[in-house]
Amino acid sequence: MPLLLAVIGVLLLLNNFLLVRDFNILNLLPLLLVVIGAQILLRGDFVPGMDSRTFGITRGSVEAATLEVSTGEIDVSLQALQGERSQERLIAGHYAAGARPELRVDGVQAHLKLDRARTPWVAFVDWELGLAQELPWQIYISTSLGQVNADFSNLVIEKALISTGQGEIRFTSPMEAFEAILLKSSLGSIHVITPPGVRARITVQRGRLFGIQVDASRYTEEFPGLYLTRDAHDDAPVVDVVIQGSAGDAYLA
Repeated sequence: MPLLLAVIGVLLLLNNFLLVRDFNILNLLPLLLVVIGAQILLRGDFVPGMDSRTFGITRGSVEAATLEVSTGEIDVSLQALQGERSQERLIAGHYAAGARPELRVDGVQAHLKLDRARTPWVAFVDWELGLAQELPWQIYISTSLGQVNADFSNLVIEKALISTGQGEIRFTSPMEAFEAILLKSSLGSIHVITPPGVRARITVQRGRLFGIQVDASRYTEEFPGLYLTRDAHDDAPVVDVVIQGSAGDAYLA
């Protein structure tokens, strides 16, 4: 942005001294669009200085947690915390300016909320969240245009709901879930990955415009619309996953 202003200033100065003939500043409008596009691609935001913020919240005495994420058109990525300090933290990662998680603790239960409505409308940086591994989570994620990448493979899930409008869902199944996990998209595709050993039971509820692609080496179709993993461990608990889609495709891999 400063470079663009400097270029325009130099051209106007040259035009004032008649060193540039037939100069029209309106001809530079396409250049402005290029700079704005580059700003969003490189920084994630339209306005300089509104890029992602790093945060971390300590776990303390929390033994169970609920996470609500509403991102609108923003992409969100979710996975288990890794590293030496992962046992000390409840949640950590990157978020858009103004969207620091709102935390409420009731006894040993924590409730976290991230809301797109709290961020500037010109902020488009992706949200990346890491969650504590050794406690049960209730997770609710909703987007309109944003994509969701949810890797639950190292998390303990009590219940989960991921819903998108036109955004794509990429989901990796946990080893254990107390209740069924619901993946729902109106127009986006849904990708489900089950790591080896997971005993996943996947139910696909689809409209006429919603297709399904299944890796036959990993899944067997028990009934129409019901798929079971082939290579599950004998003692693995059943993880129920429900897919609902109106238009798009489901991919079981």
